[in-house]
Amino acid sequence: MRVVIAEDLALLRDGLTRLLRAYDFEVVAAVEDGPSLLPALVEHRPDVAVVDVRLPPTFTDEGLQAAIAARTAVPGLPVLVLSQHVEPLYARELLTDRRGGVGYLLKDRVANVAQFVDGVRRVASGGTVMDPEVVGQLLARHQPPLAALTVREREVLGLMAEGRSNGAIATKLFVGDKAVSKHINSIFAKLGLPPSDDDHRRVLAVLAYLNG
Repeated sequence: MRVVIAEDLALLRDGLTRLLRAYDFEVVAAVEDGPSLLPALVEHRPDVAVVDVRLPPTFTDEGLQAAIAARTAVPGLPVLVLSQHVEPLYARELLTDRRGGVGYLLKDRVANVAQFVDGVRRVASGGTVMDPEVVGQLLARHQPPLAALTVREREVLGLMAEGRSNGAIATKLFVGDKAVSKHINSIFAKLGLPPSDDDHRRVLAVLAYLNG
């Protein structure tokens, strides 16, 4: 599985490279700034990109901008954002794109190497990985569209955004699978999400209101 890494800190960039290689990933490029990222992604077309948000030269949002531009040039390019910061504007654009795997994890909340590696693999395979803190910050900025949801539906919505299956949600909330399906269908209806086979519909249920 081929990976491009974008991280400005040399020690962390080298650490991620060594870590992923130890788990049988092929790191085809490891760049340190925004201007280098887009060409690397377009040239190598990796199975997944692990990208920091704030990269040189301005340390604002170069990483996310390059990732979004790369997904325009290479539709469906899987991107896992690994950052200390939540950037709502570009996070919205990345996470509501229906094409390819996406993820957003916070560096200081990744405490388990195996879970991180599993997250990289899930994004590479077209799945979604979301840190609950990221979801919480995005929800806090856009609360009104969720006003129609019940307390239980909000709980289910948060667990959906973390990438949990219906069975895992049922176990977490101590309810049956049928109850979870009922809540999810209600969430889709209240958020105006029509039936779709898209892999990201569950995340769109959390973030659809951001499109407005």
